[in-house]
Amino acid sequence: MTSITAQRLLTGHGAIEHPRVIVDSGGTIFAIEPDQHGMDDGTLTPAFFDIHVHGAAGHDVMEATPEALQKIGVFLARHGVAHYLPTTVTAPMDMLLRALEGLANAIEQQNSEQPIARAVGIHLEGPFLSHAKRGVHAVGDLQPAKVSIFQKLQRAARGHIRLMTVAPELDEALELIEYASAEGVQVSIGHSDATATQARAAIVAGAVSCTHTFNAMRKLDHREPGIAGVALDSDELYAELICDGIHVAPEFVRMWLAAKGEHRAILVTDGISATGMPDGNYRLGELEVTVEGNRCLLNSDLTRGVETLAGSVLTMDAAVARLRRYTGVTLATAVRLATHNPAQMLGLDGLCSVAAGQPANFNLFGPDGHLRQTYIGGRRVEAEKIDPAHFAGAL
Repeated sequence: MTSITAQRLLTGHGAIEHPRVIVDSGGTIFAIEPDQHGMDDGTLTPAFFDIHVHGAAGHDVMEATPEALQKIGVFLARHGVAHYLPTTVTAPMDMLLRALEGLANAIEQQNSEQPIARAVGIHLEGPFLSHAKRGVHAVGDLQPAKVSIFQKLQRAARGHIRLMTVAPELDEALELIEYASAEGVQVSIGHSDATATQARAAIVAGAVSCTHTFNAMRKLDHREPGIAGVALDSDELYAELICDGIHVAPEFVRMWLAAKGEHRAILVTDGISATGMPDGNYRLGELEVTVEGNRCLLNSDLTRGVETLAGSVLTMDAAVARLRRYTGVTLATAVRLATHNPAQMLGLDGLCSVAAGQPANFNLFGPDGHLRQTYIGGRRVEAEKIDPAHFAGAL
């Protein structure tokens, strides 16, 4: 048995003062006891869950090898993430199928010998996206929203696709959403030019979330609110947001949080292989991306004088810090958006639950609100400090 102590433990349902978390040899919580004599000044929270991340530390999830996921997992753990969904990009079908099969292999081969972030499923972002709002996704590789194509992809992934982004205005998209939902895959609407009516129809069909709200979708308009307006207005729909100060202005971050509240808002990074790396040229799937000043831009568009954002180099600890800066919310609220909310949306509540028998995955924050260290299965991972100049050029 080992123990973790702090001044306070935030559970998602309240706070426990002066806790001692007892961890068994299997890395699960054995008990939580009071420790009134403890002198710790830190705050324990559940570790983060990033449901939308394409890579990190120079590796892209489309490499789909155990080695790539190992490197990504090590990096994510140093920024407070215990679980994540490796997120694919649109690619030629044979390449996408190989990537899904490779990711399934890597997920099934994970072991607990090293305290790293674990992939607990796949987020399929594409190929069922709008041509008009595809972002950096290759137009020639987009596919019609057919159930038969999804079935082929899920077979390659051996059932590990847990989340899928779909543009609801595509022909047969509602049938696909209904089918995938019935199969236990959560559907997020995004990369879409859908109207509000089409977005609401997707919710009726089973969609439960909105992919990186405000980005790659019809602009919010007072006469035609589109997906963004429906996401803000709907009590049922969760809504992701990339809080890096580049993708979404602070005013809209505050609007999003005020509308969704602390139970339906989800922080994501949309991080790519360049995350944690110096400025330069990197890959997002088969795409070439230039990173400069924390902005990730598609090379092929840059040559035409057009700036198209291609993911981010955001880390989840930086997202939590920036959300607090923009909105003034407590650490408890900010952390909830990166832990309990994504877990609940996916029906994986136990991953971020603080209770006996659950994984001992925690983040320890100092009084200054900065991440000090992460515990995965009760084993400590020292945090990689955020450079004070990080996102200095952000809004």
